[in-house]
Amino acid sequence: MVEIERARRPFWVHQLVEYAVGIGLIGASVQMPNPTVAALLGLLVIVNAAVAKGAAGAFRLVGRRLHRVLDLVVVGTLAVFAVQPWVSIDNTSRLLIGGVAFILLFVWFYTDYSERATWSERRAAKRAGSAPADSTEIGRRAGRAVGGAAVSVKRWTGSLGAEPDDDTPTPSPPATWDPPTRP
Repeated sequence: MVEIERARRPFWVHQLVEYAVGIGLIGASVQMPNPTVAALLGLLVIVNAAVAKGAAGAFRLVGRRLHRVLDLVVVGTLAVFAVQPWVSIDNTSRLLIGGVAFILLFVWFYTDYSERATWSERRAAKRAGSAPADSTEIGRRAGRAVGGAAVSVKRWTGSLGAEPDDDTPTPSPPATWDPPTRP
């Protein structure tokens, strides 16, 4: 199967868009002749965003993998209500509900649903990475530090009495950069 390259948006952006679209659908339903269906569908979108585990989740009951499936269920529900013939909805409401379904499908396609570690999990991992070293590691670090210092002192004391050889090139001054002049 071919994987499509796409920019993935953070999950919290996905949730904020769902809140905004749901509130917008409820707000638009006030102007409709029969506002019940559009208002209930807007409430469905808001509840779907609120129950997801994410930064903008209100109740955090549903994981991101399940929320990904629930998003498709919500989009399908919106699409069915946009084209169904048995409930009386005016054409503007149908168009609005279909547009909201398309927007949510677009947002669903470009969302990164990967699970993130919680704050406490990241903190525990950081603490585990910076755990105090054992005695073997401390001895190894101390030996390397003393050995490095001894080598540096030997080089430094050896260079105090040494006179420069004629064969050693003298260092040239660093090159300077002159900015170009404008004509």
